[in-house]
Amino acid sequence: MDNAIYATLSRQSGLMARMQLVANNIANASTTGFRAEGMLFSEFIRTLGPGEPSLSMAAARVRVTDLAPGAAAMTGGSLDLAIEGEGFFLVAAPEGERLTRAGAFATDEAGNLVTMQGWPVLDAGGAPLFVPPGAGAVTVAADGTISAGGRPLGQIGLVLPADPLALVRLDGVSFRSDGGLEPAPGARVLQGFLEGSNVDPVLEVARMIEVQRAYEMGQSFLEREDERIRNVIQTLGR
Repeated sequence: MDNAIYATLSRQSGLMARMQLVANNIANASTTGFRAEGMLFSEFIRTLGPGEPSLSMAAARVRVTDLAPGAAAMTGGSLDLAIEGEGFFLVAAPEGERLTRAGAFATDEAGNLVTMQGWPVLDAGGAPLFVPPGAGAVTVAADGTISAGGRPLGQIGLVLPADPLALVRLDGVSFRSDGGLEPAPGARVLQGFLEGSNVDPVLEVARMIEVQRAYEMGQSFLEREDERIRNVIQTLGR
């Protein structure tokens, strides 16, 4: 196969992966706490042999999460919480501790503070938070201290990954830190608010159009190259 076709195919593969990310961002533009994801392209260079020019191809293997905050919308719910500033809520998933900014919490039948998935919300020390049924109105202070009927019950854990590069994206709203955790000193809790997605739908639609046009150009080039090679083979075969 001609080297130009190899290079174009690598580009087409990367554009397809990017299109999937853009489509997923658009689909989650209204998902609470969703973080947009992008794709980084790099150059892959291969030596063809002595005296031969090198072959350069596109490599789209690195996904990047946009951690910019989303807009906070008022809900009035006593257990709807948003984070102002950098930081994550600490929750306990079945596979281990997870980080999230989706603060649509509730209490289960036993009074445990849980996420929409039923995962316990943890305090700064990694212990589950408990709200006794019938204890009274629940209030959450800016530092995460949760009280019921005027009596403090605990403090919601607001944390940051000790190593930002060790933050692993699991899905659009939950993450794992492979490098330890540390307190998020500048973070504040807003009660009665939920943080929306940080996806800009207009920008993502523009990106989708850009990627689609780039893919169509690559497809057109492949079709012309295929026709050229066929013509060469037919001419040499006469």
